[in-house]
Amino acid sequence: MTTPRAAAIALVTSYYTIFNRGDRETFLALLTTDVRHDINQGGSEVGVPAFRAFLLRMDRSYREQVVDLRVIADDNGTHAAAEFTIVGSYLKTDEGLPPATGQTYRLPVAAFFDLRREEGGKPKVARITNHYNLADWLKQVGA
Repeated sequence: MTTPRAAAIALVTSYYTIFNRGDRETFLALLTTDVRHDINQGGSEVGVPAFRAFLLRMDRSYREQVVDLRVIADDNGTHAAAEFTIVGSYLKTDEGLPPATGQTYRLPVAAFFDLRREEGGKPKVARITNHYNLADWLKQVGA
């Protein structure tokens, strides 16, 4: 039998595996309908439609892969954290940011999750909060 902690680690690991594959619909299926997405040094967005729009914007401007993933979770399986490196290319200028010319970057990232079971089902991501050093990213892309 899988423990709640193991299920949480498996969910977060799948979240990044599916992200790396670029399978956005399967990725979005891992989220609760009311998911809260706290954007690094930005605001919060709520709901799968807002997360889908965020991913579309990101996919237009960036090509990214998660590497060196490490995941931990509490015993209840309701909270998890991930540490990883994002390896990316800045492909198309994103609004309010420096011009994109295909610059590459490597950036340490920390992510924090609230997880919740919906009506007896498998756990899903109810909140994701990402943290990385924006000044470091800006330096890497030549700002």
